[in-house]
Amino acid sequence: MSLLETVSLNEEGFMTDPNEWTKEVAVEMASGEGIAELTEDHWKIIEFCRESAADSGAAPTLRQITKGTGISTKELFALYPKGPAKKVAKVSGLGKPEGCV
Repeated sequence: MSLLETVSLNEEGFMTDPNEWTKEVAVEMASGEGIAELTEDHWKIIEFCRESAADSGAAPTLRQITKGTGISTKELFALYPKGPAKKVAKVSGLGKPEGCV
């Protein structure tokens, strides 16, 4: 059984309860998004996003992520291709970021 079957997801595949998130769930989510391996930089971004969301109640914007982690927008797109804000939120166990289509 997939770990993703044990957590609550909405119709778009975002977790509905961030408390169900684990590092193992993140690895499986990333794999589903086409990210084969989570590197140190991936984890740095995930941890920043989870802390930021715990404080603000919402997934951080790309600008907040780049500013908070020191990882450039270009690097962010390399780590999370084709829509990093959405993918980071998904892998981090957060809801869909505001402003994402």
